[in-house]
Amino acid sequence: MSYRTLVDTALLAEHLSDPDWVVIDCRHDLLKPEAGRIAYAKSHIAGARFMHLDQDLAGPRTGANGRHPLPQPEALAARLGAAGIDANKQVVAYDAQESVNASRVWWLLRWLGHDAVAVLDGGWHKWMAEERPYSAEIPRPAATRFSARPDNAWVDVGYVLSHLRQPDMLVLDARSPARYRGEAEPIDPVAGRIPGSANRFYRENLAEQCCFKPAAHLRAEFEALLAGRPPRQVVHSCGSGVSTCHNMLAMEIAGLGGSLLYPGSWSEWCADPARPVERG
Repeated sequence: MSYRTLVDTALLAEHLSDPDWVVIDCRHDLLKPEAGRIAYAKSHIAGARFMHLDQDLAGPRTGANGRHPLPQPEALAARLGAAGIDANKQVVAYDAQESVNASRVWWLLRWLGHDAVAVLDGGWHKWMAEERPYSAEIPRPAATRFSARPDNAWVDVGYVLSHLRQPDMLVLDARSPARYRGEAEPIDPVAGRIPGSANRFYRENLAEQCCFKPAAHLRAEFEALLAGRPPRQVVHSCGSGVSTCHNMLAMEIAGLGGSLLYPGSWSEWCADPARPVERG
């Protein structure tokens, strides 16, 4: 049996010694880019491999393509293969950031055609609160071959521009309400949002211990936002295409799969002053 959305801490603990399960630690701090790697070196879920958001889970930045552009499929496939991941592995990703970065791992593997990937519900903090096994030992996995089969589950800035304010596209912004309204912008050089977008702060997907809300609750909340639109008409955005994967995972949990990622998100959009900006 493969797991395609969430795995709870008890189930992962049962499979820590399972050679067909691979755990990915993707803790990261946007303001301190090496903090995740340092934390991993001190302690991590036993056997977990580390992947860096900037260096492993994103491609090169040009200044115009956002802060976390998609990696080249071949480069990511090589990194996954080096971590011992192939078509037979169940992958579980976790972080200490409310599953934001873990959701990015989840989306990236699905994008490359690997469906047996899930997020650890509650992440690192829940794991430690339950006194589950952890280690400072760095694993040395046997390299294998990961075959990438990228799909078309994302759109570029041209698509968003051409469908702006059209009834067949709803841009769903995962940033905080203050950033969405343009009242605060701690990271990107311009405050505001893509015109016509709606706000779904990713934290609204969570309940106690940073676990995702039940599927029925998520479905009711997202259906209210979609207002009859099919999921394929939803384009997800955030600051740089990371936290928005949290909303995509929540929709998948809710049985509303098929929505699209705009990887460049606000950091790409606001890089060109000719693109319209909405505030308030």
